[in-house]
Amino acid sequence: MKPLIDLAALPDGEDAWIFPGQGAQQIGMSLDFAAAFSESAALFAEAEEVLGYSLADLIKDGPDETLTMTVHTQPAVFVASLAALKAAEATGLLSRPRCLAGHSLGEYSAVVASGSLSFADGLRLVNERARLMQQAGEASPGSLVALLGADIEQALALAADAGSEVCNVNAPGQVVLGGTLDAVRRTIERARGFGIKRAVELKVGGAFHSSLMRPAANGLARFASGIDFGNPEVPVVANTSGRALTSGSGLAEELIQQISNPVIWRTACGP
Repeated sequence: MKPLIDLAALPDGEDAWIFPGQGAQQIGMSLDFAAAFSESAALFAEAEEVLGYSLADLIKDGPDETLTMTVHTQPAVFVASLAALKAAEATGLLSRPRCLAGHSLGEYSAVVASGSLSFADGLRLVNERARLMQQAGEASPGSLVALLGADIEQALALAADAGSEVCNVNAPGQVVLGGTLDAVRRTIERARGFGIKRAVELKVGGAFHSSLMRPAANGLARFASGIDFGNPEVPVVANTSGRALTSGSGLAEELIQQISNPVIWRTACGP
């Protein structure tokens, strides 16, 4: 795959800021930044006002099984990521980035960092996304399976045979398929027959970035219609296409589309 980004068209600079997605959570994340930097602490305080509960307490005390629930993980990782960014900015060591990107949930952090969306509106959007995705996962149980040592052609052939879908193309040799629990079971059972070394089911709450998430995407589209997206100060590289997005309307559409469409991370990051 070739990147779709025209580097010459991007602003000057050498850095890209990249934000993590669901799965990066851990007990205690970014609380050291909140203790050391008032800018980071202010985000946790604002998050408590928006959500009506203390994310800082949840991140500090857990338990892990509560923190890892989709409805808690997504707002927690979003706030922790931006708190870390605030701390980095406060040091004065960061230069203006050339572009921004984030994997899945991380794309929401990137959009806020771009200046397109306020922190409070971004958190409201992420909180509703988490609720809708957890709801969709409960209504249509599914899962994800990572294929290690698989190229995209092998993954597509296996998906067609097992009734699963491509959900992430992360790197050469790392593709994630998803679908119903039966489809995931067939995917794991049949992987070796397609020359794939390993197929590992992921601990997630649903078949994220698959067609099973369309109800969540539709619900979030309705919710997002009341949120104002401005044009970003820095381009955001889209999960679904690898294109550098420079309009608020384009970012709003991308954040909805990526919920039920594959994250083509390899294309976003280059060959």
